[in-house]
Amino acid sequence: MHFPITVEIGSIKILLHALLEPLGMFIGFRYFLYLRKGKGDQIESSQRLWIIIGAIFGALIGSRLVGGLENPAELVKAANPLIYFYTNKTVIGGFLGGLFGVELVKKIIGEKHSSGDLFTYPMILALIIGRIGCFGMGVYEETYGIQTTFFTGMNLGDDLLRHPVTLYEILFLLLLWIGLIQLEKRFSLVAGRRFKVFMIAYIFFRFALDFIKPHYTFSFGLSTIQLVCLGGLIYYAIYIFKPRKLIVSQYA
Repeated sequence: MHFPITVEIGSIKILLHALLEPLGMFIGFRYFLYLRKGKGDQIESSQRLWIIIGAIFGALIGSRLVGGLENPAELVKAANPLIYFYTNKTVIGGFLGGLFGVELVKKIIGEKHSSGDLFTYPMILALIIGRIGCFGMGVYEETYGIQTTFFTGMNLGDDLLRHPVTLYEILFLLLLWIGLIQLEKRFSLVAGRRFKVFMIAYIFFRFALDFIKPHYTFSFGLSTIQLVCLGGLIYYAIYIFKPRKLIVSQYA
């Protein structure tokens, strides 16, 4: 396997990542529309549209802000800080930024209903597709792991055995998806709690994953991503320490 992986369309070679990133977002959104049509939505279409706009802009700003702050040393050396922020992005910043954008918009428009449940499975699907593209970049994008002698180690393009962290993430997301389905078969969750369970699980995972990724580390041993994850876990702390708040009842 040669990295980065490309796809030939006629005489043109296109990076697999360049195809799968927008494809993941497109399929994820179509899946969201399918679920909304099949399961219904407590939120009116006009309100839902504003929520989606809030999610998009929040995710855009959050992903670039956190991505740009991942390596403070490189940021300081950047000739154009705005371009540096724009060209660096991270999923966890996008998720938490999108969450902030949605909550802000809901306060402005006065929407009281929980809005995250319908987004959860489409987000997982879109992220899985996108991460396949990230894997295809190998070491040519900062989504690879540190060197390892573990049996999962792979040559991602630099002739070193590294943790294929994107594959770990894909496996985690598949297991999380299955786990959420089984959880909802067994328990009746409060509205909005599916999304909260997803976010808490994913934040914990990303915090742990960063220990096996090369990155700028502060003197106290954590990265920017991990600090952001801690902030997200503090936000959800009440549900982490009192998980019964997520559940209405257990099915017989």
